[in-house]
Formats: sequence, structure tokens, C-alpha cells
Amino acid sequence: MNLKMLSKGNVLVIGDIILDKYISGIVDRVSPEAPVPVLKPQKEEIRLGGAANVALNLSSLGSGATLIGVVGKDDSSIQVSELLKLNKIKSALTKSIHPTISKLRLLASQQQLLRIDNEEDFSEDDWESSLSKFKKHISAEKNKVLIISDYGKGTLKNIPSLISEAKKYNKIVLVDPKGNDFSRYKGANIITPNFLEFEGVVGKIKNEADLTKKGKVLIKSLNLDSLLITRGSEGMTLLESKNKKIKRADFPTKAKDVFDVSGAGDTVIASIAAGLAGGFDLFESIRLANIAAGIVVGKTGTATVTQSEISPFYNDLSSYIEIKDAQYLSEDLYKEQKKIVFTNGCFDILHAGHVEYLEAAKEMGDVLIVGMNSDQSVKSLKGKNRPVNKLAHRAKVLSSLSCVDKVVVFDDETPIKLIQAIKPNVLVKGGDYKVKDIVGYKEVTALGGSVITIDLVEGLSTSKIISKLV
Repeated sequence: MNLKMLSKGNVLVIGDIILDKYISGIVDRVSPEAPVPVLKPQKEEIRLGGAANVALNLSSLGSGATLIGVVGKDDSSIQVSELLKLNKIKSALTKSIHPTISKLRLLASQQQLLRIDNEEDFSEDDWESSLSKFKKHISAEKNKVLIISDYGKGTLKNIPSLISEAKKYNKIVLVDPKGNDFSRYKGANIITPNFLEFEGVVGKIKNEADLTKKGKVLIKSLNLDSLLITRGSEGMTLLESKNKKIKRADFPTKAKDVFDVSGAGDTVIASIAAGLAGGFDLFESIRLANIAAGIVVGKTGTATVTQSEISPFYNDLSSYIEIKDAQYLSEDLYKEQKKIVFTNGCFDILHAGHVEYLEAAKEMGDVLIVGMNSDQSVKSLKGKNRPVNKLAHRAKVLSSLSCVDKVVVFDDETPIKLIQAIKPNVLVKGGDYKVKDIVGYKEVTALGGSVITIDLVEGLSTSKIISKLV
């Protein structure tokens, strides 16, 4: 997937709008009046928070964003509007007699010393006004995805009505949940609690098996498509309901340094929504979110990430997927009645023979999936001096071919586990193999598929190219 696709989508956001204020400086003494640090202010800053930060994250990623929520008739609301305009975020705001929700943070050396919250519950009239605006915007065709950003501040009086209205128009509904009552999120497509929020609803998690078990129960009770649990240093865990089964996938953290987790949940849900609205599938969207979250926690306060920040990390990952993801891919392709062609190899130095072979393979079906040996697998097969090119580079070159739809990496010497996961309609290998000796022959033919050999281009091979260079 190309990150530029993010600009094609538009996401509707409704929820608690917060204005985050920061005063940062240095602490070099303790007050003589009480044992507290004395902050010498050096910089003041205001940022969008809550649902507004979600919208800001969408805009920063290049996605279109429309924000619905409540602000006061005060200076803070003016600041919110100015920041929204500056960041090209469309909005439909209700002006309340109650103040704009705001948080003041005092910081020194990138650490929070104190937070001051200014908030009051909004009225039923404020909710009715927001609901009216929501009904107008949710019907728009461009708004393919809805984010309900619940900070528990009183903006969202009736979340089930929002979900129901969105479903009328076949919108994808994502919820960043709060509190211990998740029943109000019933019927959403995806909810994204952090680990503590998840435990607060399902009870203490004993181990990974217990997490899966309780997650499955939650998905069924709330009629969700997916549950994504963000787990800090342990990454993210996805439980997805597909074909009446709930499957699990784990995404290791991409964070290198963690300074502040404020707003990280906003970045996660915004990235997923931006991906889905831009045409990414769920797995690609979560990979995007995982990278974005890893970057944002290395910043101070509520922050955002851009495509240029994500690109160096995303490009390598987007070139290939792993076996655990291949099964999901295959199931989706079968659902779409696509004819799957599979082949495999090291593809250490891609040459014209490879290209002709792969182009011929693609002509045998709708989708060509190529299994690629990992670096360790290549080393086991070819010797300690191989591969010449590392996995990320091999996958990048291979996936750039128009005839290759997806590259899947495997660690074993043979692709048998991958073939069992994908269940291709057509298995292809080079003409130097006998059909019945090809790994996967029994498995593919048993399912009614075919195994075919393609003549290789004479005189072209990676080994011969390397021998000429040495």
C-alpha cells in the first residue's frame, strides 16, 4: 500500500473536544513555603486535545477530517477554532454556555509536574445540537469511516444512537472507549481500549490465553467485528471475528524511546481510520497505527505524526507480510472469488529470468502471492555468504513488480506451512522441477488445485551472476 492513498479518504469524528495548554520551563529550586518544585516558565503552548487531537492526527496523516463536538463561548473556543482552521480541519461545533474543556500541564525536562483540568458537563441541548449536525454529516458519501472519541467528558449523551445512525449508511465505526461500561459501544466495528481499560471491563488478565478468551467473550457480547488492545511496550493485540471464528494477531511495539503516552490512543485510532478510509485493509491499517504510535510516544504531550515520519518504517513493512497474516489474506481473496496463484523463492538478485517467470505465473490467475525465504532461511539453503541482499531490500524490489500482488516471508527451508495457510488454486515452480516432487503438490491437488511448471530462461540464474562478480 502507498501512504499517498491516505489523502483519498475522509473521516468523521465526534466526541469530547479538549484544549491542551502547556507551560514548560526549568526547575532549579524547591519552594520555601512547601516542599514543592518551583517552575520557571520558558515557553507556553496550546494544542488540540481529545476528539480534536484525533482530527488533528488525521489531518497530519493527510486524511480528510470533519469534527463534531461542543465548545464554550470563551477564549478557549476561539483558540480551538483557530487551530482547526490552521490545520485544515472542517468542523461543525456547538457553542455551549458551559466552558470549553481544557487541561493545563506544567512541565520541566519533558516531565509533567502538575495538571489542572477545567471541565463541566454539557447540557442535553448541547447534545441535541451535536446530534443534529452528526446526522447531516454521517449521510455524506465521502465520510466512509466514523470515529467516536469518548473521553467521558459529557459530550456524548447517547452513543448507541450514533452507532445505529452510522450503520444505516454502512459506515465503518471505530470507538476509543472509556469507563467500565462498554455496552454502549455495542454494534461498533472496532473498539480500541488500552490494556488497563480492557482489564477494567473483563477483569484481571492472568496470561495470554486468558486475554484471548476474555477478548472473544467481549467481542461476542458487543457484536463487534474486531477488538484492538493497545499494550504499551508489548505492542498491540488484535482479535478479529471472521467467518464465525475469532482469530488473534499480535503486533510488537515499534517505539524506541517513550517520553509521553499522552494522546497515543488518539494516534492509534486516527491511523487505523485513515488507513481504512484510504483503502487499506485492517492489517495494513494497524501496521500503520503501530508505527505511528511508536513515533508519537517519543514526543512530549499530545502530538501527531506525518507521512514523511512514517515512511522510512512503513515502506519496509509494507513490502511483505508474514505467514500469520497470509491466512487472513487468503480468506479475503476466496471470499472475493479470486483465483490465487502461488510460487516461492529466495529472489536474492532479481533478474530478467525471474521477471518473465513471475509474469507468466500471474497470467494463470487473478492474484499472485510470492513466498520469499527469510535471510536465515536463505543462509541455510545457500550458504553463509548469502543472501547478498537483506530481506527488506529483496522484498522491496520484488513487490514493486506489477505482476506481484503480495510477498509473504517464511523462515523454514520449504514453504509447506505457507502453502497450507494460503491454499492456492495454482502452485507454480520452475521447469527444472518434476510436478509430483514439488513441495505442496499433495496439499494443493487434494483441494482441487493444480500444480504447474514454467520453463526458465536459459542461462540466467542468481548463482551465475554472483560467480561472475566474484
